[in-house]
Amino acid sequence: MSGLNHVQRVRLLYKTILRLHRGLPNELQELGQAYVRDEFRRHKNCNPKEAQTFMLEWSKYTLTLSEQLLKNSKSNIGFGKNIDKHDGALDSFTDDQIIQLYNLFKETTGIQDKTIESELSK
Repeated sequence: MSGLNHVQRVRLLYKTILRLHRGLPNELQELGQAYVRDEFRRHKNCNPKEAQTFMLEWSKYTLTLSEQLLKNSKSNIGFGKNIDKHDGALDSFTDDQIIQLYNLFKETTGIQDKTIESELSK
C-alpha cells in the first residue's frame, strides 16, 4: 500500500469501507453507506493535517468493523463501540462533529435530550 499515491489510498479505504458495510444489517448498511459517502465528500478538499487524521480514524474504523464482523459471524454480538466521556475521546471532536454525533444518536435511537438541545442552540 505504500506504493500508492494519496488519491489511490483514499479510494482503496473508501471502497474497503463500502465492502465491509455489506456485512451489516440492512438498516445499518444504508445508514453507514450514506454517512461514509458524505464524510468522504466533505473532506475531499481538506488540508493535509486534517487528511492525515481523517485517513487514520477511518482506517481504525475499518479495522474495528472488520473485527466486529468476524466476531459477529461466530456469535451474534452486535456492532458499535461505546464512547466513554471520561476517556477524552470527545475532546478532540470539533463542534460540528459533536453535533453530527448527537444527530446520529437521535436518528438511531429516537431519543431527544432537551439539555443537549438547549446547549446546541446557543
